[in-house]
Amino acid sequence: MSGGPLRILLVDDHPVVRRGLRAMFDEREDMEVVAEAADGREALDVLDTAAVDVVLMDLQMGQGMDGVRATRTISERADAPPVLVLTTYDSDADILAAVEAGATGYMLKDAPPDQLCQAVAAAARGETALAPNVAARLMGRLRSPQPALSAREIEILGLLARGLSNRALSRELFISEATVKTHLVHIFDKLGVGNRTAAISTALERGIIRPR
Repeated sequence: MSGGPLRILLVDDHPVVRRGLRAMFDEREDMEVVAEAADGREALDVLDTAAVDVVLMDLQMGQGMDGVRATRTISERADAPPVLVLTTYDSDADILAAVEAGATGYMLKDAPPDQLCQAVAAAARGETALAPNVAARLMGRLRSPQPALSAREIEILGLLARGLSNRALSRELFISEATVKTHLVHIFDKLGVGNRTAAISTALERGIIRPR
């Protein structure tokens, strides 16, 4: 990290969002936006040439490389800058995917400016920065008396919500149909439901997956 202002890379496919974030950081003396990218691939290209202290990363970016894949790729680099996710989504599926990909923190776009700037500073120090409701969801998973769904089970739920059959699930995930059925049994048991439709409905109600 440099001795001057924190150098931030903004990664978001909406120019208006990037413009608003840049304006917010421009008002501060301790932070500056040194580069912008419209998707994960552009972000990787920027990091090849620019010195960055924190990457502020959206998750969904149109047809370009998404934030989870970009975060994973960045995290695998030597001397990788911390990645702070900034998104509108707070489902278990999105949060777990980002954390498992290596994100240092997870904030929501409706966060107050001061809270977001504090999160950027914390991420630059290597500290975990979580939006309050995101932290509450993660703590809820840890404290829940019911068995928590695994990342793989949440992934399968998301694919179920897209209407994939067992055969299509097995092809998508490179596992056998028998393994898919075993996962479904565990999912139904953990959610306390008896079929796919009820599992999808319950997962949506609980915020485990987000509507498509």
